[in-house]
Amino acid sequence: MKKRKIQIGDFRLTSQDKKALNKVIDSNRVTEHTQTKEFEKKWAKVIGTKYAVAVNSGTSALISGLCALKYLANNPKRKKVITTPITYIATSNAIKLSGLEPVYGDVDKRTFGIKTSEIERILSEQDPKEFLAILPVHLIGYPCEMDEINKIAKKYDLFVAEDTAQAHGTKYKDKLLGSFGDLSFYSFYVAHNISIGEMGAVNTNNIKIRNLVRQIKSNGRLCVCDVCRRMEGKCPEILKQNEEDDFDPRFTHDVLGFNFKTNEFTSAIANQKIEGMDKINKQRRGNVKYLNDGLKQYPRQLQLPVYSEEVSYLGYPLIVKEVNKKDLLRKLESKGIETRPLFGCIPTQQPSFSYLKEEYKDKLPNAEYIGKKGFYIGCHQYLNKNDLDYIIKSFGEVIKNG
Repeated sequence: MKKRKIQIGDFRLTSQDKKALNKVIDSNRVTEHTQTKEFEKKWAKVIGTKYAVAVNSGTSALISGLCALKYLANNPKRKKVITTPITYIATSNAIKLSGLEPVYGDVDKRTFGIKTSEIERILSEQDPKEFLAILPVHLIGYPCEMDEINKIAKKYDLFVAEDTAQAHGTKYKDKLLGSFGDLSFYSFYVAHNISIGEMGAVNTNNIKIRNLVRQIKSNGRLCVCDVCRRMEGKCPEILKQNEEDDFDPRFTHDVLGFNFKTNEFTSAIANQKIEGMDKINKQRRGNVKYLNDGLKQYPRQLQLPVYSEEVSYLGYPLIVKEVNKKDLLRKLESKGIETRPLFGCIPTQQPSFSYLKEEYKDKLPNAEYIGKKGFYIGCHQYLNKNDLDYIIKSFGEVIKNG
């Protein structure tokens, strides 16, 4: 069997993508402009929210969105955010870097999302007035129980911030994820469901959140208008001032912020890629189903992913059972099949959060189990039947000879 290269994700520029990039070159405008505005309108419409704000990465989306919630709450006592311990580190990093504290609840063993019973437990054991938000993560594309999470948030007067970085297009009760919370976060990293390379977005129906995110991503400057009217003498902020005031909203900063702006090249690619989202997700689901059918002969060795027609799969997640994970991954990699861990249980298995290890010892059994036993491989839209058959055959060889 000839060795193949099966990557977690792939990125390919189409002729339409190249035309869009050439259009940006011809415009002589590479900073945020018409392509970025077009993306924001398109992405808001796709997800079903009123607004979307483009940023340069999913991590930037998380940080700017969480900082916006802090400003909106305007209560320094509300510093805690309930979230999942099993996800990519960016979620927890963003909470800390926003001046907040993550509080972890255990997850479902099959779909990896935080359990609502854990959210209730945390809020019953601690002072709810110290909490700012619930931040569920739709890991690998699986939806968290958003109806229940929203009920809990309403009961305790908390924001809901959906980390939808790995779930572009997943449906929950006939609506797309990212439209249930006060705001949601997206990443378009090269290995994600919709791959643009580097980019992120914050979606919301709340104009105050939208405006704050716009400010925060631009070093906190006062400007939030869709189109700058300053050169026409119609800037609303300047018109508020006395004529003698020396005032320019572009260089007036009323909140602390960062430089999280994206660029026209990335936005141009995004405008092309999101047009094909439904087709991409259908192909990924088909690949997951095909792999499940091929690997279901190994029930003692592998826990296969839950299949759903509603899920947009980031990857193909597996939990090892009667198999040595390290040996399995080493042999798969030797056959050209790229593997990645299911991120690890952050407070107990990630070195950068080791200061929380004792506090969470034995409190997150499912997350620790997934972190120890879980991994994923690619299921992206560029894989063909020969690739999938190669994956199935490779697993068979490794398991039978292991």
